[in-house]
Amino acid sequence: MAVVFERPKSLVDVSTHYCPGCTHGIIHRILCEVIDEMGIEGDTIGVCPVGCSVMAYDYFRCDMIEAPHGRAPAVATGAKRSNPDKYVFTYQGDGDLAAIGTAETVHSATRGENIVVIFVNNTTYGMTGGQMAPTTLPGQVTQTTPFGRDTDLAGFPVRVCEMLSTLDGVALAQRVAVDSVPHVREAKNAIRKAFENQKEKKGFSIIEVLSTCPTNWGLTPIEALGRLRNECIPYYPLGVYKDKYAEEVAK
Repeated sequence: MAVVFERPKSLVDVSTHYCPGCTHGIIHRILCEVIDEMGIEGDTIGVCPVGCSVMAYDYFRCDMIEAPHGRAPAVATGAKRSNPDKYVFTYQGDGDLAAIGTAETVHSATRGENIVVIFVNNTTYGMTGGQMAPTTLPGQVTQTTPFGRDTDLAGFPVRVCEMLSTLDGVALAQRVAVDSVPHVREAKNAIRKAFENQKEKKGFSIIEVLSTCPTNWGLTPIEALGRLRNECIPYYPLGVYKDKYAEEVAK
């Protein structure tokens, strides 16, 4: 019988702590598929901070480092500079990367640190109870915005890829999603490109992955995918916001 699918070898065979319907598992899988295909498991270092990814070290067979909340890019910078031949990635949520870790994100990007940042955007603080995050959509109901996010009081969501694409040190800034098979394939290709950039010493690459949070959104897994498709993607359009190498080739 032909094998049509199997668990990536870099992905540990354990029970998940994520909520039912959470798409972190999909992102873990495609990330591990890239690591397997490139044959770099033994040369990869992952950095996970506080958030829903706080126990991600349970799932990856590569070396993992636990970072304080928001500090993954800083920790990854140290890991990469002291181990320049290793592949170093961070795996961060939106509350972590775009709030408490904004400074670390921006400055590691503008320095052009040769790392890969996997940025999971589900428009909420997932682990700590569903509070408003920097990426929470206007009008979105959260634990701290029971009447919906009021932009007059809380301002507007942060569009991370658009913001970082203006920095000279960024080699790749791309937003993808995991709401459908075609989009999952695009997400995997984007992650692969980011790791290839690191291999070729091109600098900082960020892949923003639009994800779901059925529990804190108060939706079923299927409804959550619908919200991702109908509300999140229109506000956060998918696509490549910067590909420095492609721009140089075009010139």
